[in-house]
Amino acid sequence: MKKIHLNIEDVFNIPTAVIYNPDMFKSIFHVSIDSRNIKRNTLFIAIKGERFDGHDFINEVVKKGASAVLVNEKSFKKIKDLEIPVITVKDTTIALGDIAKLWRSKLKTKIIGITGSAGKTTTKEILATLLSEKFKVNKTVANNNNHIGVPLTILSTSEKHNILVAELGTNHFGEISYTSAIVRPDLALITNIGDSHLEYLKNRKGVFTEKAALLKETIKCGGKIFINNDDKILNEFGKTVNNKITFALNEKADYKVSIKSYDKLARPQIEIKGKENIFSTTLPISGEKNVLNFAAAYAIASELGLTISQIQKAVKKIKSYNKRLEIKTLKKFTLINDTYNANPDSMKSSLDILVRIESRKKKIAVLGDMFELGVESKSKHLELANFINKSKVEEVYSIGKMMRLMNQKLNRKTKVHQHFAERESLKKFLKSLDINESAVLVKGSRGMKMEEFVSILETK
Repeated sequence: MKKIHLNIEDVFNIPTAVIYNPDMFKSIFHVSIDSRNIKRNTLFIAIKGERFDGHDFINEVVKKGASAVLVNEKSFKKIKDLEIPVITVKDTTIALGDIAKLWRSKLKTKIIGITGSAGKTTTKEILATLLSEKFKVNKTVANNNNHIGVPLTILSTSEKHNILVAELGTNHFGEISYTSAIVRPDLALITNIGDSHLEYLKNRKGVFTEKAALLKETIKCGGKIFINNDDKILNEFGKTVNNKITFALNEKADYKVSIKSYDKLARPQIEIKGKENIFSTTLPISGEKNVLNFAAAYAIASELGLTISQIQKAVKKIKSYNKRLEIKTLKKFTLINDTYNANPDSMKSSLDILVRIESRKKKIAVLGDMFELGVESKSKHLELANFINKSKVEEVYSIGKMMRLMNQKLNRKTKVHQHFAERESLKKFLKSLDINESAVLVKGSRGMKMEEFVSILETK
């Protein structure tokens, strides 16, 4: 199998590129922006980030054996007498995307693009797990889903991979359009349209406008899109598209999922009626939202030819992912670590799981602010208070400026609720809190660093 590589003709196709020492150019088989990850036949791209400037590591990567370096043209004067090819461009970050496009054009790998307001990482992980039963799969690592991470994901994909499951994230207009043009998906999915990143995307219409760039790029490439028919905005868009597959919990769909029951840890027993067969299983992850995440992955896997027996085998390998509804059953209490991020929809979903856990009598929530909601921030936090007031959560402990407003709106149905102005005060309180026979949820936006409170509870 011929290895994918970049040749000198490819370099000439990079916009604004000028190459010095072209006679010394050797084929590029690896591309890196990290000076620690240099091996033979590697092109090092010097990216200027918030903490480090890759141009400061040029001499180091040359010593490590980089076969070529790509730098901003303004920095070229600082590089003296390098005896390897040096490529200059106006902007190395943009050039990273251009190089990823070249790499993508050489791939025979089938690429699946996933985005959405919530559940995109979990769906990506579920789908990669299912597809690995039949294919050699690459996937987005960690949260490498932005204008830097998406090109790196493409560049980490080789001729050995049958499938790439690529996650695309955004919080500003234009980001999905940019990364979708690099990925050029064969299949695409938006998990849902919710109240995420409203500070920049304004409202759900804005969220859809941004996310829909993935579907439009896929259609442009002649690909197939997967529609969540339970999402009203996506359902309406789906009516305008021909080459689509639908899935849903409540609405009619090609893949119709139903929840038969929940176990004591809120893990759902489900049934999916597909085009030709019926699939039943108990998911090893909790909550209604994960039912739809699984249904989306199941629909894609089925369309790519996986059998029921292959999917059943893969289900056993599905697990909760880092700080995303990680449920730990400890000796005296159950801990739900959902601290990776938060928006209004995911917050309500996590609270729903909390109250569904039957193995513990008392339900406690430790909540931090939801970020990037813009002018909607106050109203969305107050809506959360109304949701909690109608739930069976008995104790709520909060931190953050917006959660202070939320806490003030909690009524007597929430037996105990207390807001903390200082992190250390909340930590001290949690150390002494009686959580025996309780289910405890900890959740907030990434910037709230709610995992610190998880660590306190775990030591109990």
